[in-house]
Amino acid sequence: MDNTWLLVMDFIFISLLIVLAAVIKARVPAIRRLIIPTSMIAGFIGLVVGPELLNWIPFDADMLGAIVYHLMAIGFIALSLKNRDVHSSPAILNSGMLIVSTYLVQGIIGFGILLFLVEFFYPDFFPGIGLLLPLGFGQGPGQAYSIGTQWEELGVTGGGNLGLTIAGIGFIWATVIGIILINILIKSQKFKAPHLDQVSTHKPVVEKSAPDEIPLSDAIDKLTYQIALIGLIYLVTYLTIAGLEVVLTPLGTFGETLAQLTVGFHFLIGSLYAILFRVILNKLQKKGLKLEHSPNNFLLQRIAGFSFDYMITASIAAISIYALREYIVPILLITTIGGLATVLFLVWITPRIFPKDALANTLGFFGMQTGTISTGMALVKAVDPYFQSNTSENLVMGSGTALMFGFPLLIILNVPVVGYVQGDPWMYVYTFFGLLLYFIALLGTLWYRTRKPVS
Repeated sequence: MDNTWLLVMDFIFISLLIVLAAVIKARVPAIRRLIIPTSMIAGFIGLVVGPELLNWIPFDADMLGAIVYHLMAIGFIALSLKNRDVHSSPAILNSGMLIVSTYLVQGIIGFGILLFLVEFFYPDFFPGIGLLLPLGFGQGPGQAYSIGTQWEELGVTGGGNLGLTIAGIGFIWATVIGIILINILIKSQKFKAPHLDQVSTHKPVVEKSAPDEIPLSDAIDKLTYQIALIGLIYLVTYLTIAGLEVVLTPLGTFGETLAQLTVGFHFLIGSLYAILFRVILNKLQKKGLKLEHSPNNFLLQRIAGFSFDYMITASIAAISIYALREYIVPILLITTIGGLATVLFLVWITPRIFPKDALANTLGFFGMQTGTISTGMALVKAVDPYFQSNTSENLVMGSGTALMFGFPLLIILNVPVVGYVQGDPWMYVYTFFGLLLYFIALLGTLWYRTRKPVS
């Protein structure tokens, strides 16, 4: 078959898996009761029927990786283009710091355990693998695979596959352990939330579409225009990455390493350009500049949903079971201890930050910090079915402010791989203490800001 069909066939196979998973979840009561995304079910079906096990579907592993890589950027650009009424709220800033603090807990646990194992048991392993824990648990399979794959380009064996596996285990924590956590916390007086039974005055997050929408009779379809905007921003993203490569590569090993790492952060670069575009557009509209076409929140959300659903399915289906055998002990250690640390940290700190909605917020942040925002919202719905609490706003808007607090963490994440390439183990020490100091700084700031409870 012509090679041009490889991408099309993998897209068809992923589509088939998603449809099959949707039917199974709708028709099988036991699975319907599980708090698990349909795309994740599709991914595990793909893993079973793919080349790794039954070999019924001839997935191309490299093509699946490319699908995950590019759909992640498309999804993030689509979300960043959306127009939101973001107001300055202490709770939203606290949410962002809480999200990044949890990343840091996971990073300290994962990296610390790997440092110990490399020192005493696995001297040939790269200790930075432990940093895939916050990427896989906290940010999902796309980011974990993207960063891990870029590490592979720099000589780290199996980085992308390990990221996918950790993210898959994270979904298990979000769903199975999440359900257990619901049943434990709901009986605790500390997490009692009587006001959720009453009519709430809290206004949920509502996405507002732009008023200047493209009419149905226009020469360009609404969806076409949104995709064209995303494509334009992705072009600028590509040119930026290519330009950085040209500038950094001549700087030697450090420059080459940094240039390669920017490829893995394409989704972040694309998001920043999309946010900048949205800010400029909003300012122009406030000054009275009327545009023929505007980004449409509803369609952008649908594009992002499509991208993430296909990305999650492809990422799980791309897991290589055989490549994981030598890493099985470290992976089980960091995901088990890291998962427990995530539970304990959130159960301890969330009631202080959100005392009026402690139960819903604890479950929501746990679900998001081990799976995705959809698993977080699914756990919230179990205890707050009408979304009367402020949790949905904290999760959505907090993810935006987390980007600001997460920049230092992104810099720290790159330090160990530079040390690995340059053969400088002191970089690992700097990384660990960098994570620890930033965690102490964020935790201290959160503690100071919540002297008077904010809900």
